[in-house]
Amino acid sequence: MADAALAPKAEAEAGRTLVTPEGVALNLRLAMAGQRLSAFLLDMLIMFGSMIALTLVLVIGAGSIGDEAGAEMAAVLWLLGFFFIRNGYFILLELSPRAATFGKRLIGLRVVARNGGQLTADAVIARNLMRELELFLPLSFLAMEAAESGVESAAWILGLIWAGIFFCFPFFNKDRLRVGDVLAGTWVIHAPQRSLSVDLLAGQAEAPPGFTEEQLSAYGILELQTLEQVLRTANPQAIATVATTIRGKISAPDEGDDAEFLQAYYSALRIRLERGLLLGQRRSDKHSS
Repeated sequence: MADAALAPKAEAEAGRTLVTPEGVALNLRLAMAGQRLSAFLLDMLIMFGSMIALTLVLVIGAGSIGDEAGAEMAAVLWLLGFFFIRNGYFILLELSPRAATFGKRLIGLRVVARNGGQLTADAVIARNLMRELELFLPLSFLAMEAAESGVESAAWILGLIWAGIFFCFPFFNKDRLRVGDVLAGTWVIHAPQRSLSVDLLAGQAEAPPGFTEEQLSAYGILELQTLEQVLRTANPQAIATVATTIRGKISAPDEGDDAEFLQAYYSALRIRLERGLLLGQRRSDKHSS
């Protein structure tokens, strides 16, 4: 009974509202600490496998050269590869339209900007380079100190405290933010991949007339899902705001009923995106090409 009573409370505490540039308030659910840890461990397994593959390639390459210069070159390449994998893996995948590493995708998480805008490259790079200070640097220090002076040295204990502070930081703020999230202005939210809803199409097999290909290409799947939520909630103010924004974006005349306009645009956009998926094309949002 206690667990059942705590579940709604935890769910409510994890809820946040994000306002998009179009003025739409979206209800989001922050990733739980266990979800973030699970995703990170999955990413670490992938990175560990990549490092094993890199090590084998360099060992074979150094063995084929067969001299000290080859071994030194392999060691330098290994260090560079390790740096690129542990940073490039996170940065490149979170810069993708999914804004998530493979571990986050498997758990159903993604990174978003807390200001409701587009997730920028600066924010992604900042939040991930901070991981060097939060995790990899203290772990490297602890490993070297343990090898040289043992685990009972004062420097090793200080390093352990340093690592512990960064590790525990997400547990002491309500949004479960890492230091990197604080600096970058990001959230990690629970957003499992969803299939597009069909019941708002009202049985239409073809796209309604009145929208050109250029007008429909202005938005992607993420915007379609936002539009779907606006239509479902049927809030007059939100409908008016979004209709004005879309009309301005696609240069459509400002006339007629806003709700009917959004319904027609939703139907046309969804059919266009479905056809694109059938042809092997996917445009996740208005920023992707």
